[in-house]
Amino acid sequence: MATDKTGLVVTAHPGDFVWRAGGAIALHAARGYRMKIVCLSFGERGESQWAWKKGGVSLAEVKAQRRDEAERAAATLGAEIEFFDAGDYPLHPTPEMLDRLVDIYRDLKPAFVLTHSLEDPYNVDHPEATRFAQEARIIAQAAGHKPSPDLAYAAPPVFLFEPHQPEQCNYKPNVILNIDEVWETKRKAFEVLAAQKHLWEYYTRVALNRGVQGGRNSGKAMTYGEAYQRIFPEIVEVLA
Repeated sequence: MATDKTGLVVTAHPGDFVWRAGGAIALHAARGYRMKIVCLSFGERGESQWAWKKGGVSLAEVKAQRRDEAERAAATLGAEIEFFDAGDYPLHPTPEMLDRLVDIYRDLKPAFVLTHSLEDPYNVDHPEATRFAQEARIIAQAAGHKPSPDLAYAAPPVFLFEPHQPEQCNYKPNVILNIDEVWETKRKAFEVLAAQKHLWEYYTRVALNRGVQGGRNSGKAMTYGEAYQRIFPEIVEVLA
């Protein structure tokens, strides 16, 4: 389906885009947006504890398992996915990866970007992914980077999806997205991540809590929500 509407998700690990932004991805995909996920790692070390407990497994085997899960989850949500294979625990993107992400910004021209919180004392891969996403966004605006007289680029708004323990991450959401119409799709994507079954109900409760808050703040009935923190100001003509 051809579309001029696009969205970009920059995620450190495969599970992150499912738990934290699966609703937004599925919702916009259902409304005709081309949704692209840039997955910086396969989560092969820190997000794959179950695999290493088997013993005798290789790094390549774990990566292959996680790639398969991530591809199936992305397809369930209606998105395309590209892997950078930057490693995790620690996550260290290279200059070549930065150059590739800048090209993605310029080619995709996303209407919005979703990525991690600015802080996370439990997982430094997450704010590193956010820093990386923001750096590429800045460079993509620079006329002197791969200069072209035909280049036209407007920097998209950036929304930070909810970390696992928001209070510890100084995370203050100011956007709640109603995901009622795609909740079942997000739940199906959960079930692709069978090794992390312990998180299925946790993130169901998170969605229910945000749904209650969304209803209270909007005065409109909703059951499931996702929380986001917008980094840059929204420009409006009137306040209401």
